[in-house]
Amino acid sequence: MVDKIKTEWLNQPLQNILAGIVVTLALIPEVIAFSFIAGVEPMVGLYASVVMAISISFLGGRPAMISAAAGAIALIVSPLVKEYGVDYLIFATILMGVIQVIFGLFKVGALLKFIPNSVMIGFVNALGILIFMAQLEHIFNISFATYIYVIVTLLIVYITPYFIKTIPAPLFAIVILTSVYIMFGADVKTVGDLGEIKRTLPEFIIPNVPYTLETLLIVLPYSISMAIVGLVESLLTAKIVDDATDTVSNKNKESRGQGFSNIITGFFGGMGGCAMIGQSVVSVEYGGTTRLATFTAGAFLMFMILVLGDIMVQIPMSVLAAIMVMVALKTFDWGTFKYIKHGEKSDIFVMLITVIAVVLTNNLAVGVIIGVLLSALFFLKKISNVTVLKTDKETITYHISGNIFYASIESMMDQINFNDTNRTIYLNFDDAKIYDDAAVQAIEQVVNQLKTYNEVYVTDLSKESYDKFMRQTTIDASHLVQKRS
Repeated sequence: MVDKIKTEWLNQPLQNILAGIVVTLALIPEVIAFSFIAGVEPMVGLYASVVMAISISFLGGRPAMISAAAGAIALIVSPLVKEYGVDYLIFATILMGVIQVIFGLFKVGALLKFIPNSVMIGFVNALGILIFMAQLEHIFNISFATYIYVIVTLLIVYITPYFIKTIPAPLFAIVILTSVYIMFGADVKTVGDLGEIKRTLPEFIIPNVPYTLETLLIVLPYSISMAIVGLVESLLTAKIVDDATDTVSNKNKESRGQGFSNIITGFFGGMGGCAMIGQSVVSVEYGGTTRLATFTAGAFLMFMILVLGDIMVQIPMSVLAAIMVMVALKTFDWGTFKYIKHGEKSDIFVMLITVIAVVLTNNLAVGVIIGVLLSALFFLKKISNVTVLKTDKETITYHISGNIFYASIESMMDQINFNDTNRTIYLNFDDAKIYDDAAVQAIEQVVNQLKTYNEVYVTDLSKESYDKFMRQTTIDASHLVQKRS
């Protein structure tokens, strides 16, 4: 236990604290923007981010991953807030957490292994594109000074690491350029222009809603959607962080942790949240490897709200936007172009559709779900190809190879000639495997059609296929030959 605490909390503490501070500064504008999307005050998103980050640092299964109020969740709850108000949002957040805890208990984290590589590549690239696109409104069509701040920030972030290793370059850029803005001023947008920041602690809240079946029926569809989208993004982010740090995380513990964190967040008046992919990438990129980085992100955000609120609102948005542009460029998988040149056409198509779906819906979970479904369809098509070779000598033998199941039976039947008469016909399944009831019924149909004018035998079934066939078939056992010499 002591070794685990040292590994997950105390390894390279300064590096992780600094990474957490950088994450906080990158988090603030997005969280405020997400609050507006959801239709709530900025403090609802900020409080959610504080509580989520601090609680998940203890409860989550993936150290160094950042959780906070999320855009995908904000899009889901916007109609609920508009029609019923903030208290219904808080109730939905608590219920979302309960559902996620249940998902975690049923080990939904294991489902992550079913997400193919093509979808993951699309997911990462879409993330990079979305991060980049989200910064454009903070860079263009504002002022000439904005462009200067962006260019200087990019130069600092790019050049500083060659000379200063101990302080993350983005933190250096934010401190220097915010100081310049405070001293000299400039025609640029600041964090304060996004919304009012109240310097108060979050309070414990019980949502003021009627606790009736009607309320549950209103809120439940939103909570289920929030829970699923939140877990999809969180588990995919966990995998990205796993790959970036060459470590393994507990996905089921992360699912439960997300649930408990959302329950706590709801009771402190926050909107629902999940893992923040962009900020998690920032955390890892600038040295975050332990739970201390995640805890620092939440704790420093609270410190910024309570103590440094007057300074926080003066941080130029152009500086934060430039930092996130660099993150976007590093997030995008530039090896994708090589992948497009040499990969399978179906995998490339799935990857591109995943990217397009995410960009069009602005929802990473939707793109992933579409990508997984498409990939599953291509996989079914690939394994449903059945080969039937006909040998016509004294007897007719159909050598059937492949996986026989609901999606492949049509392919099998199309390759059998039902016009043969007065022949002995063997259906040889030595290189085939029967998977489901549909396969058994299809073989029965072939036998019944052929036996009207022929002598028909099903032969060379594997033991597993033979047992399945015998349990479910209605044809006479005389048509079955376990092994034919």
